[in-house]
Amino acid sequence: MAQLLDDADGVLTDSVDLRRRIHAEPELGLELPKTQRLVLDALDGLGLDVHTGTSVTSVVADLQGRAPGPTILLRADMDALPMPEDTGLDYASTIDGTMHACGHDAHVAMLVGAARVLAAKRDEIAGTVRFMFQPGEEGFAGARYMIDEGVLERPTVDAAFALHVAPNLPTGTVVDARGRADGVGRRHRHPRHRKGWARPRRPYLARDPITVAAEIIQSLQTFVTRRIDTFDPVVISITYVRAGTTTNVIPETAHLRGTVRAVSPAGRRRALEGVEQIAVGLAAAHETNAVVTVEPGYPPTINDNDFANFALEVAGDLLGAAQAGRMPAPVMGAEDFSYVLERRPGALAFLGVCPPGTRPADAHACHSNRMTIDEDAMRTGIAVHCAVAERFLGTPNWRQP
Repeated sequence: MAQLLDDADGVLTDSVDLRRRIHAEPELGLELPKTQRLVLDALDGLGLDVHTGTSVTSVVADLQGRAPGPTILLRADMDALPMPEDTGLDYASTIDGTMHACGHDAHVAMLVGAARVLAAKRDEIAGTVRFMFQPGEEGFAGARYMIDEGVLERPTVDAAFALHVAPNLPTGTVVDARGRADGVGRRHRHPRHRKGWARPRRPYLARDPITVAAEIIQSLQTFVTRRIDTFDPVVISITYVRAGTTTNVIPETAHLRGTVRAVSPAGRRRALEGVEQIAVGLAAAHETNAVVTVEPGYPPTINDNDFANFALEVAGDLLGAAQAGRMPAPVMGAEDFSYVLERRPGALAFLGVCPPGTRPADAHACHSNRMTIDEDAMRTGIAVHCAVAERFLGTPNWRQP
């Protein structure tokens, strides 16, 4: 285990350089040609069996060990977010309105680093390590495209593991997501009034959709605290509100958008039913009408309990028991690694990357325009990938009795 940390340290400089190059030129969605090229160039010469996607710009690289054996998949997502960057870094995004604010640049760089370390140890490996570099995690279901193209087959993947950076965890720590990680559904509401456009000097002649929208937003928060089981939690967030064109006209429509986060299919179903009831019912009470449109999001990311325990034990052996643990509660993020975990045992774990000199509670979180990481923590991420893969391939009976 100590040797793995030394090996990871040996590739850290190149991994940091790769991360910064990806960070400076972020790409969105399912088509990431520049990022894909950087990954392919970084893997060149390692003796891996490399394939690219046909429907998306994915990369799959297989490391064949000295002998046949099981197959473990290690995954990194590659896409950025459509948001500005305000970090002031020397290698900040050069693409307006696009930023690696969720750490996918680090995910890619750490997985490439792990490929370099493991490729140098292939004679010690019995089985296959599959490196999965996927586009489109941020709302585009890139993992599903790769599954359709056979990323879990030929050879059949026996287990899967992924790391996600977390600026709000102490740097260098690893925690698993306590069985359930997250789930998401998006919804759109369009309150409309029935009398057309009207001037606010005679508001009684109109039905104001803005006040109705405000009441819907407030009522949804009460709904979550009073109608949803506390032990099957749900979060409803309105993140987009648009209405009106000027100060002296009551608009005809108001548009609300947001997300529902849940840790179980039943909780999500109850939340979406409540959104419909509240929006339609409140609109009717004010003699308006509301149309609710739901776009199904990712399923809940549910870790296999045995594999989560296995990965946590490996991380504890690698880093020390004090550096590995469990989250006290589920995480309400959305993650399309859920599609992989629906089909194969595995786990998503979090890597603490709190910037130096900052308390974890004060660090800018993922999806912040000021989010930064402790790049030295990437050494830990590289080593954890390698340790989980090596231990799994050498442990036929990894499941608990």
